[in-house]
Amino acid sequence: MAKNYVAAEGRYEKMKYARCGKSGLKMPSVSLGLWHNFGAAGSFDNMRAMCRAAFDNGVTCFDIANNYGPPGGAAEENFGRILKKDLAPYRDQMIVTTKAGYGMWPGPYGDGGSRKYLLASLDQSLARTGLEYFDIFYHHRMDPDTPLEETMGALAQAVKSGKALYAGISNYDLPATLEAAKILDELKCPFIVNQVQYSIFNRSIETSGLKDGAAQNGIGLVCFSPLAQGLLTDRYLNGIPSDSRIKTDGRFLTEKNLTQERLAQIEALNEIAKARGQSLAQMALAWVLRGGKTASVIIGASKPEQVLDNIKAAQSADFTQEELDAIDKIAPAQ
Repeated sequence: MAKNYVAAEGRYEKMKYARCGKSGLKMPSVSLGLWHNFGAAGSFDNMRAMCRAAFDNGVTCFDIANNYGPPGGAAEENFGRILKKDLAPYRDQMIVTTKAGYGMWPGPYGDGGSRKYLLASLDQSLARTGLEYFDIFYHHRMDPDTPLEETMGALAQAVKSGKALYAGISNYDLPATLEAAKILDELKCPFIVNQVQYSIFNRSIETSGLKDGAAQNGIGLVCFSPLAQGLLTDRYLNGIPSDSRIKTDGRFLTEKNLTQERLAQIEALNEIAKARGQSLAQMALAWVLRGGKTASVIIGASKPEQVLDNIKAAQSADFTQEELDAIDKIAPAQ
């Protein structure tokens, strides 16, 4: 790999950008997530190649969390190395995000939503990446044991200190999202986004009212797991590949997820995608982005070619009502 990386010219012509909620921050339709394949055991050259391929094609948002790895902290450390080698000259052209909320270190102060945990974790994340600030600092999950005022106060302090530009939340339901927004508004803190899981196979943000409620209140949505951990691809139509996530990881997707009913759904959805001239993965990503209520969709990839394939979803054609009805019939919201 060449020592001196120069980003591709015309990269911003290859991506669509949308404002995140009512803020002035524009998010790329496709963001690169470092949840998988950026741990200590991964190939650093491959990580580096994926980040370069993403940025060369207009992906400006790189999404991390303190516990991404394994082990926890490894994804931030590896991204810090990639910044130093390749991307540091482009820092002001990038959105780099991290989160804290899940278990990160032993004892009572390494988990949850306390002020002590969040602000300590933020300092650790900055040290691991070598950054002076994150563009968005998220609280990663609701914590019923900590007053929401305390958690949101910590996010506001992160912004006030200059260690984050915007506050975000992740995996919050609609009532908690609206209450968090109210508290942060009173604290004059720029709160712009809830990062949530959303896919054709997981429509909980539709049935709970979160998707419409966020849009009505000017709160952006960034969606992860749009491919349902790889189920919404053609990888499993002819058996389970030896290099698939089911075989190599097994933390989030197992053979039990591949029921005959699920396989039949995948096959039927794949036929719709082929009729659209897309891969199933591209159609699944485009579906999450449809209608303009999702600011960005976070992709996970294991190689640069997957990054490029997924980016094509941002340029995909809109859905016809007939296509949407067919998808709803195959995989209805429950």
